[in-house]
Formats: sequence, structure tokens, C-alpha cells
Amino acid sequence: MQCNARIRIFIWLALALLPASLHATADEHHADANETLAIGDIIGEHTADSYWWHITTVNGRHISLYLPVIVRSADEGWVAFSSKRLAHGETYQGFRLAADGAYKGKIVGRRVDGTEYRPWDISITRNALAILINSAIMLTLFLAAARACRRRPKNAAPNKFACAVEMLVMDIEDEVIRKSIGHDYKRYSSYLLTAFFFIFINNVMGLIPVFPGGANTTGNIAVTLVLAACTLIAVNVFGNREYWREVFWPDVPLWLKAPVPLMPLIELFGVISKPFALMIRLLANIFAGHTVMLALTCVIFITVKMGAGINTGMTVFSVLMTVFMSVIELLVAYIQAYVFTLLSAVFIGLSRPAHHVVKTKKIHTEKI
Repeated sequence: MQCNARIRIFIWLALALLPASLHATADEHHADANETLAIGDIIGEHTADSYWWHITTVNGRHISLYLPVIVRSADEGWVAFSSKRLAHGETYQGFRLAADGAYKGKIVGRRVDGTEYRPWDISITRNALAILINSAIMLTLFLAAARACRRRPKNAAPNKFACAVEMLVMDIEDEVIRKSIGHDYKRYSSYLLTAFFFIFINNVMGLIPVFPGGANTTGNIAVTLVLAACTLIAVNVFGNREYWREVFWPDVPLWLKAPVPLMPLIELFGVISKPFALMIRLLANIFAGHTVMLALTCVIFITVKMGAGINTGMTVFSVLMTVFMSVIELLVAYIQAYVFTLLSAVFIGLSRPAHHVVKTKKIHTEKI
């Protein structure tokens, strides 16, 4: 019964989000009979970062939230202005948005001698604002749950919301973090729980096609790079002596360690490849899900010129497949947060092997 209820909830959420998704795509990328729909540009526009946030279109008028641009000019130092000044291909104080080339979609400046350059850019982009909003949502949820638990009467159960949050926290901490790290797991619980809920909330918000959702934060390599770097620091900075001994002087025959340090080089490569795998796994799964859903939605507008019959059939197919993908993406939003937390916990656990465990393995190897 519980499984069926969860399936119904997933389908209900997907159906609730679908009309807004189709409406947003139709408003922004309506193609008439003489217009060719560029699917690659549409997908790139929706999944890439931006200096403004398109909210909706009313009677052909685009309503957008223009964000602050903060760049360092080669001649005048730091400059701040609204991104609206660059929205229509205009140039402001020597800055413009590159239409093509290596810096496509990014702000470029022009020096006095006429050469272009990429300035230091700390602007508040759509992804940056989405991260701030999603982080505020996460803090609000957890502070509300903590307040409900703190104010409950003695020996009384907390409200349903606090119980749901507590159940999810305990499940991740007991079944993932503690079992993967061991007795000193509490040192890493704060980081791993924060990483799990940060990824999960950003994944879910990325599936909502209306403001403040729709930003492709966890499908951006800069975000996944920072998350992977945090795990890299947690693994290698707090790894114990036995971990580093296994990296630089593993229990293998001497000829594999000297004079050519073959195994230490392989172990060092593993130190870098583990967080790299975390970064690419999260990026690829979230980006691919967004791309597939956008491509399925574009099928409706591609088949407009093929006749009413074909367009109707492909519209039904597109809607059904988009609903199915929406349900899958809701599940993937949780799975990817879970997998990132699980692998991070496993890597941290491997960096803290107990001394007696290493000695036992060595004795067992010698007996064999």
C-alpha cells in the first residue's frame, strides 16, 4: 500500500509540473510555419547559466528578473550594473555578451587598443541566485523541524513534518554514514547530511519549470566540482596515518614500489579519480535528464508542419513520455543525492582504516 501511495504521489507531482513546462517552452520558442526550431539552441539556453532569469511571457512581452553584473574592468577597476543593459546585444561601459566563440554567453570587455578580454566576473547569475534560494529553503525546513521538536511537550511525538524530516535524517545517518565510516562517523555527519539535502533540494527545484525553480544547478560542472572538492578535502585532510601509508607504501611486493613507484602512482591516481567520478556522475545524470525532457517537449513544435494528424499523435506521445520522464527524474533527484552521499561516506571510511584492521589483513596475507 505504501509503495502504491508513493507511486501515485510521484505521478501527481509530474502531472502538476508538466503543463507549466509545456507552457514555458511554447511561450519562449513558438515557431510558425516558416520558422525552423533549433533544438540545440533551445536545450542549451534552458540548461546553461544566464545573467537574468526569464519568468514568463505575457502577450508577447518577456518578463525577466535582471540580476546584478559585477566585473573587473581592465581600465576602471570593479564595475557593477544591471544585466538589463546587456540583454539585447547592447554594449555598456565596454562590456557585452559574447554571441559566439569560446566565451559564448559570457561577458567580455574591450580594451582601449580594441582587443577583447574575459574580465574577472563575480556576477550573481541565475544558478548563483538559485543556490541562494535553495539554501534558504533548506535552512527554513530544518529550522522549522528543529523548532517543532524543541517546542513539543515532554514524551509527546513531534508533528508530521518534523517526524518526516527526522526519519529521513536518521535513515541517511544510520544506514549510510555510520555503516560506511564507523565509530567516529559523527565527525562527518554534518557535512554529509548537508551535501545530501543540498543536492536533493537543488535537484527537485531544478524540475520545477517556474520561478524560483528551473535552474540547472546540479547540472552545472562548477557546482558539482565544488561538491567533489569538499569530499576530496574531507577524505585526504582528515585521513589517518594508515591511509597514507597504504597510498605511498602499500602492502605489495617491493619491486612494485621501488625503484619505480608503480603502485604509489596508481594509488595517487585513485585519490584524484574518486572525487572526479563523483563530479561527473552527478553532472551527467542531472544534465541528461533535463536534456531528455526538453527534447521530448520540443517534439510537439517540430511536428507542427507535418500535418494535424502527425502533430496530434506526436503531441500525445510527447506528453506521455514527458510525464514518464518527470516521474523518473523525481526518483533520480533522490537517488543521485543518495549515491553522492554514500560514495563520499565510503571514501571517508576508507581513509580512516583502523590500525588493528591493517595488521590483521597483513597477518592473513602472510599465512596465505
